[in-house]
Amino acid sequence: MNFGNAIAVGLREVWAHKFRSVLTMLGIILGVSSLIAMSALIKGMENGMKEALIALGGLDKVLVRDQDVPPAQAHLADQAVGKTIRDVYALRRSAPLIRVVSPEMGLDRVLITRGGKRTRPEEFVGAWPAVLEMNLHTVEHGRFFTDLDEDLANSVCVIGTGIRDRLFGDPDEIGREIVPIGEVININGLPFTIVGMFARYESESDRRERELAKNQPKEIQTNGVARSRGWNRGSRSSWAFSRKNRTVYIPLNTMWVKFRSASGSGQVPDPRLSDLDIKVANLDLLEKALQQARNVLMITHNGIEDFTFQTQEDSVENINETIRSARLSGGLISAISLIVGGIGIMNIMLASITERVREIGIRKSVGATTVAVFIQILVESSVVAMLGGLAGLVVSYGVVQLLMFLSPTGNLPVITAGAMATAFLFSVLVGMLAGLVPAYKASRLDPIQALRFE
Repeated sequence: MNFGNAIAVGLREVWAHKFRSVLTMLGIILGVSSLIAMSALIKGMENGMKEALIALGGLDKVLVRDQDVPPAQAHLADQAVGKTIRDVYALRRSAPLIRVVSPEMGLDRVLITRGGKRTRPEEFVGAWPAVLEMNLHTVEHGRFFTDLDEDLANSVCVIGTGIRDRLFGDPDEIGREIVPIGEVININGLPFTIVGMFARYESESDRRERELAKNQPKEIQTNGVARSRGWNRGSRSSWAFSRKNRTVYIPLNTMWVKFRSASGSGQVPDPRLSDLDIKVANLDLLEKALQQARNVLMITHNGIEDFTFQTQEDSVENINETIRSARLSGGLISAISLIVGGIGIMNIMLASITERVREIGIRKSVGATTVAVFIQILVESSVVAMLGGLAGLVVSYGVVQLLMFLSPTGNLPVITAGAMATAFLFSVLVGMLAGLVPAYKASRLDPIQALRFE
């Protein structure tokens, strides 16, 4: 059996019945395009989650969290001291497997004003310079705090671009970059001088959209529909990058003296840290590093285990579990679409055999074997599925482009070669399976009865 001739005959059959062939392939086209679109959406979601994870500090970051004391230590609950600066010095001195230790004191219900403008930050934190490496911050303009700022509890701050945009103006709207170094803002009524500003943090998809908006003609940018495809621009921003952009840092000692101590405020002094984050020196020694940190903290906490560790590996596992579940559910739905398309191919091939009974009878009477007829019908079924699969690949590109506008996720869908290959090969497999029954039926026809068929 010549496969080249078999494929040529299959293509002629498709061409001879164009409308019927298109209807037959429609199920395969929809199944392939939906499988690729689903995969692109999930890949975009995965990229967004991992981008956010990196933006929040990377895989080597570990958060020291408060927890209720174990039941066996319940009688010691009132002696639990929580996270304090004593923990920081102890970890830096006695835990060599810990590379970075970053203490933070946060404050809720913060109002920042300048002139008639006001805003509320996502995070208002007193910190040491170690927070730059801990949270992967980059000071683009000005400087970060010095030891002198910390010792004197100076009223200085470093802000994110989101705070700058709210108080001084968004460069994308006013057409020029504003660097407010040296400007004074009021934080809960207290004046602070801006000494530094972080770089703008954004996901890759947001960066592309912002660049696209910048290159648009001005009259198009002002159009509410056309601007940067941007009628949904805000909904596409990743929460992790937005949070970093709306951060304000002040020296740790300044936070304690001016906001957390009892000096003149009537509040109860609170020496506890809001956050204590660490970075391990080697991810391969993560378990040993955490055990080392635990031993140190058990000493500083007087043997009371009122803390726990939250690693980024836990977040990675959660991301992977979410992606696996999404791929499984989306893959099942797309597979059902392809199976429905295969049933359509089977029905059409059965109808085609009924129309070609005399042709098959003539072929068998002049020497065509049962196997040759079987392979011919199977190849024709596969050709229909292959054409449908190729058309599905083309259609999927348009579907993904549409999803780029409609997708609620913070990252654009990403088409991968693996998804395209899987969808195409699965469509061919479905076509072959759909052709088994028609091929078997055609190969079993009796040539004498077939020649008498009207």
